[in-house]
Amino acid sequence: MAENRASADGTGYGEGVPCWVDARLPDVAAGKRFYGELFGWTFEDAHGGSVWAHHEGRPVAALAHKTDGRMPTVWTVYFATPDIEGLADRIWAAGGQVVTAPVPVGELGTSALVTDPEGAVFGLWEPGSHSGFGARHEPGTFAWAELYARDTEAANTFYGGLFHDALFGAGAHPDFGRAPVFDVFPAEMPPHFLVHFGVEDCESVLGAVARLGGRVQAPPFETSYGKVAVVTDNQGASFAILEPSER
Repeated sequence: MAENRASADGTGYGEGVPCWVDARLPDVAAGKRFYGELFGWTFEDAHGGSVWAHHEGRPVAALAHKTDGRMPTVWTVYFATPDIEGLADRIWAAGGQVVTAPVPVGELGTSALVTDPEGAVFGLWEPGSHSGFGARHEPGTFAWAELYARDTEAANTFYGGLFHDALFGAGAHPDFGRAPVFDVFPAEMPPHFLVHFGVEDCESVLGAVARLGGRVQAPPFETSYGKVAVVTDNQGASFAILEPSER
């Protein structure tokens, strides 16, 4: 499973496809300034005090206020499912945990937070009126989700069992992979997902990150899917910028 595979169907996103991302931040207004300048996002108020980020008029992410200061400031990737209750049960049975049980988000859909057996947190999304990304795989939008795991073979088994069709189905596009955590991060770093946003020029965006108050965690390195750098925003949320190779 060097490259997990996922694709959208004609009306939305199939089960196991990364379909949405959000950031939980101490200061949403500061997040709007940072990401608005970095990616050219515009924003509109959304459910529960969060804001939706738009790229060229299409929804691409959400920023929400972190209500519990003990929780990390983090980007979370959500995987689509037509049956969130059933998927949560399968995750539990496969050795994962349900952190936040499925809860409706108005008429938009239903969300849950779960972990894999190593503790990497990810979200589930059962769509209502909101199916997910209005755009992806473009500059300034979601481009990739990388799972940094300690036991990559166990990760292959867990995610391959949950999302087999999305990962290996005919005609799927790669936007979810996994790697040993120590490839990029210190060995003591917990397993986690790292959300990647597409850019046209990795080096120039790194300059903008620094100017806006962020910092570089890992300078640019080459992967099978493009040139990647890991950064944090001005509030400490980690993400990656990806200058993709030819798809």
